[in-house]
Amino acid sequence: MFSRPGAVHVGRQPIFTRHGDVHGYELLFRGDAGATDADERGAYATSRVLITAFTEIGIEPLCGRGLCFVNLTREFLVGDLPLPFDAEQVVLEILETVEIDDEVVAAVAGLVRQGYRIALDDYVFGLGHEPLLELAAYVKIDVLETPAGELSATVERCRKYEGVKLVAERLETPEQLELARALGFDFFQGYVLGRPQVVSAAALSPSRLARVELLSLLVGPSIPLARVVGLVTSDPALSLRLMAAANADSLGLPVKVSSVHEAVLLLGVDRLRDWATLMLVSDLDDPGTHQLGAAITRARMCQNIAGRMDLPPEAAFTAGLVSAVAELLGQPAADLALRLSLSHEVTAALVAGAGPLGELLSLVAAYEASDLPMLLAAPVPVEDTARAYLDAVAYTGQIIAPRGRPAS
Repeated sequence: MFSRPGAVHVGRQPIFTRHGDVHGYELLFRGDAGATDADERGAYATSRVLITAFTEIGIEPLCGRGLCFVNLTREFLVGDLPLPFDAEQVVLEILETVEIDDEVVAAVAGLVRQGYRIALDDYVFGLGHEPLLELAAYVKIDVLETPAGELSATVERCRKYEGVKLVAERLETPEQLELARALGFDFFQGYVLGRPQVVSAAALSPSRLARVELLSLLVGPSIPLARVVGLVTSDPALSLRLMAAANADSLGLPVKVSSVHEAVLLLGVDRLRDWATLMLVSDLDDPGTHQLGAAITRARMCQNIAGRMDLPPEAAFTAGLVSAVAELLGQPAADLALRLSLSHEVTAALVAGAGPLGELLSLVAAYEASDLPMLLAAPVPVEDTARAYLDAVAYTGQIIAPRGRPAS
């Protein structure tokens, strides 16, 4: 029923302890599944990595319970672009190309006060990053490009800063690994231990207009919550991204979301604004979105029938939306439901077709398949089901028409 979208990719390279355990992964920009190196290192690349990791693949599948190291450009450090996630599982790597000035030092100090851990990437003594040594939790040193004598001196200088852990990176030979161990490095990263692995996932992209409109609603003097929720629910890709952003594993929230409305309330205006901004940057080269009318129609139809079955309409909309988008992505609805950390009732319906919401999804599927015997046996009259569908089609047309034809 649905056409397949494109895929998103992120590279990950493990960082090991002295005992050989995985301490975390550095997340790397990859433009396609076969890429071996990043062809972008700017703000776009960082934004794409963050969006892909947090809202499309998920931190748990990428890093488990380990840390994720993310490269940042100046724009993220000084607040020109947002960091819409908590500090618990993320290490912020400051690229060696960032020019260090008073503004950057003050901004990094502020991030440390918020609980973020800082890593200095490709650190070389004398290039101006010394003011950040007192703030850093990790210093990464390129063993491949640094002469042995200079490497030893750099390690000795860094050891003067209490709390700094040293990461030997770009280790390509057993001899380099042995040297790094002899110099007392705490962590190790490089081809000799593990090459970057590209992790891919099918993904939707929200319409650019929807993101712009959402951002405009979130920066006004008063926030029209009903309009925000309506805008998000009108775009399945935007809905799934924001529900994923509200995932308890990503943000430390102790509850499970069952609807877009709950995700909006839990994220709050500031966090929503951050994600909307980041999505605009991350999809700058996105040619457009896929035709998602069928997904909206199914979700709206579920919402319409929910009243006839005494079910919560928002949870019904969510169940219909996720089931439709799972088909579009070509993956089991159960996998998507678990990744979004939805409520028990919605998850049970998607995973096993269980409960009243599961019965509702079966009814809608029967209508889409023109399964008359099942429709006649359903708890809702066939005429009411047909009216619910026609209303859903009209609703979808009203949403899509003002925006023009969504690009594919």
